Parts: sequence; C-alpha cells; structure tokens
Amino acid sequence: MVPDKPHLRPGEGDVSSGLGVLRKPGVLVISHGSADKHWVALVDEAVEAAMGYLPADLPVYSSYLELVPGRLIQNGINWLETQGVTDMIVIPFFVSSGSTHIDEIAYALGVKAAPEKDTEMKRLRVSARVLFGDPIDDDPLVAEMVWDKIKTLSVKAEREVLLLVGHGSRYTEFLRRWELGMTSLAERTGQLSGLAATDVAFLSPDTLGEKVRYWTEERAMEVLVAPLFLSTGYFTKRTIPGRLEGLRHRYAGESLLPHPLLARWMSQQILNIMKLFTL
Repeated sequence: MVPDKPHLRPGEGDVSSGLGVLRKPGVLVISHGSADKHWVALVDEAVEAAMGYLPADLPVYSSYLELVPGRLIQNGINWLETQGVTDMIVIPFFVSSGSTHIDEIAYALGVKAAPEKDTEMKRLRVSARVLFGDPIDDDPLVAEMVWDKIKTLSVKAEREVLLLVGHGSRYTEFLRRWELGMTSLAERTGQLSGLAATDVAFLSPDTLGEKVRYWTEERAMEVLVAPLFLSTGYFTKRTIPGRLEGLRHRYAGESLLPHPLLARWMSQQILNIMKLFTL
C-alpha cells in the first residue's frame, strides 16, 4: 500500500515539514528481469497499460535489475533525466517488501544510507530527487487478482482453504516482511472468496509440503494452491509443482501477470504519490 509519504533520498526535502513541489516528475518502474522475452513483454505491457491512466506528458520508463541489457536501472535514470525529470517516482514492481532486491535497489538509489544485507550493487548515478514507492504486498486490487486466478478451482468454498505460496527469504527480517504482507493478502482474498480459511507457505524456507499435509490430513480440507509471483517462470512451472507431487491439492499455476488490475495498481501508486505534492 502507498505510504503517507514516499521514501525520499536522504538530504533531498524535509519530509516533516512537507514534500515541496514536483517540478518535472517522471516514473521509473523497476522489475527483476528475465532472459525470457515473454516475461519481459508481460511486464512492459502492464507498464504501458498503466500509462493510459496517467497524464499524457508524464515520462515513464520500464527498467530491470538484471538480465535485460540496455534496459537496466541506470539506463532508465539516464533516459528520464534527458527528458528533464527532476523528481523521479520509483515503483519497485515486486510482489513483497520482503524481497532483498528492494533493499539493495533503495540503497543504490540513495534512499537509504546502507543496505540491510550485503549487496554487490553500487550507488547509481542519479541527479533527480528520488521518491521511492512500495511493492505490491497486500493491496486490495491484488487480492481481487489472486481470487480471479483461482476461483475456477473452487467447488465447495466452506470446505476449502487458500494456500498462497511465495518465494520467501532465508533472512529473518526479510522473511518476516514476506509473512506480514502475504498473510494480509491471503486474508483479503479469503474475505472476497468466502473460503473457509487462508494460509501462506514459502519456498525458502520450504514450508509448502507441511502446510498442504496439515490442511488435508489434520483438518480434512481441500487446498487451493495459488503462487504469488509476478510472472510465470521456473518457480511456478517446475519448483512448486515438484514440491506438490504426491500431495492432495488443486494448483492454480497462473502468475499475477497478465491481469488488467496490475496496471490499475501501478497507476494508483504513481498518482497517489503525485497527490502528496503541491503542484
């Protein structure tokens, strides 16, 4: 969800006394990236769709942390600054605040003085003021997306549990953020769906099998498994199905993309940050 005030790069604006004025805003969307061109295309399509909800003269650049040469974060910064952008709204297009990539990106952009864990990322060259937004986490629009992806699996809601599966983290604090965001998102989805219960599981640490066995063997429930991943890939096609092998479940293998509500989510983040300023 969008914070009351976006995270500013230290020393650029006094948050406590107001955020000032946006002179020439622009948007930098940052995703992880993939060697799979289809993965990249789905992200780019979502960004392009979001632009339809934004002012026509607002520069927007879809960049990637890695694996997409010529479209990396520094490329995006450079392009936006050549457009005269002085205030750069950064949207970390990741599913959870628990992603260590968000921590290192925030550090590289100068939003935080030091990363919470070791990183090989160096400081990026950026002159514009950075307004760092939030990832997807538990936004109500995302709950609608999750339910839309799994509702065809539901037969008898009062005997079913939604098990939302995320990547997770081996770092305690980052895993806590994964747990907080995903638990809230699962609960929101449960309220929409009318399912009997909701739960979350992770690939790191691996809790998927034990959660499925708990709900099927100890609680005699039918388990609807939904992956919380931005786009379809190795984890949704191979890792999760492999760990579910031999267990009673129904698996919705679809990622969040493609879905029109992701464009709505992104545009709302951008517009909400812009509204915090006196234009």
